[in-house]
Amino acid sequence: QPMKIKTLSENTSISEEIGHEHGLSLYIETKKHKLLFDTGGSDLFAKNAQKMGVDIKEIDTVIISHGHYDHGGGLKTFLEVNSKAVIFLQEKAFDEHFANRSSGVKGYIGLDINLLPNERFHFVDKELQIDDELFLFSHVQGDQFIPAGNQDLFMIEDQELVPDNFVHEQNLLINEDQKKVLIAGCAHRGIVNILEHILREKSIEPDVVIGGFHLYNRASDQSEDPELVNGIAKALLEHKGKFYTCHCTGIKSYQLLKTIMIDRLDYLSAGSEILI
Repeated sequence: QPMKIKTLSENTSISEEIGHEHGLSLYIETKKHKLLFDTGGSDLFAKNAQKMGVDIKEIDTVIISHGHYDHGGGLKTFLEVNSKAVIFLQEKAFDEHFANRSSGVKGYIGLDINLLPNERFHFVDKELQIDDELFLFSHVQGDQFIPAGNQDLFMIEDQELVPDNFVHEQNLLINEDQKKVLIAGCAHRGIVNILEHILREKSIEPDVVIGGFHLYNRASDQSEDPELVNGIAKALLEHKGKFYTCHCTGIKSYQLLKTIMIDRLDYLSAGSEILI
């Protein structure tokens, strides 16, 4: 039985019936779990789920990739609809996070702290083996191909705004039937570094990699430097996996990656379903 992955929320959608927004939410069915990876920016994930035959009430596990509203904005709705799932967040996910806006001011882009405290929230430090299927890890090292858009993102440290170090960003590795699937929310730490991290720490080379690669800067409305995108594409091709990207990669950067990676890369829009 293949793993089923449905995109409930994304910046684009496959049809007019399915809504889209700046955000990401993936529904994943494994042998053991009905899992939600991120909740998008609003209640849209729940509206699309209904249209796509996904029962939110049945989800048993939620992973929030990092402390930005476009990934955890649907948490309030989720908690209202689902009463059983455990929600895993990196322990710094509820820290305050900000982004430069085109108007020149810094806007709050963090999670809704009114959701705290909640006994269903499970906070993770560096890594957590949830069970034999699911493994979470953060604190990714390495500085290859870091997205330029990171320079417009900030966190609070000692009551001061400082550049975000993305310690609050965690990634999910799913292990099933000898297949290993790596899921990243935005890959702020750099998708190449995330892959190298899991190879170095766990000697794992994922079969499938899914996630946004943060190659579009919303603050400045700029796509990533083509030279950097080229470098990422070539580095990813040295790994064996099939790649699916979405959300913050940006269509222009995706098209450039696609010309180099060809059949090794595809795009996930809201409403899409893949079997692994």
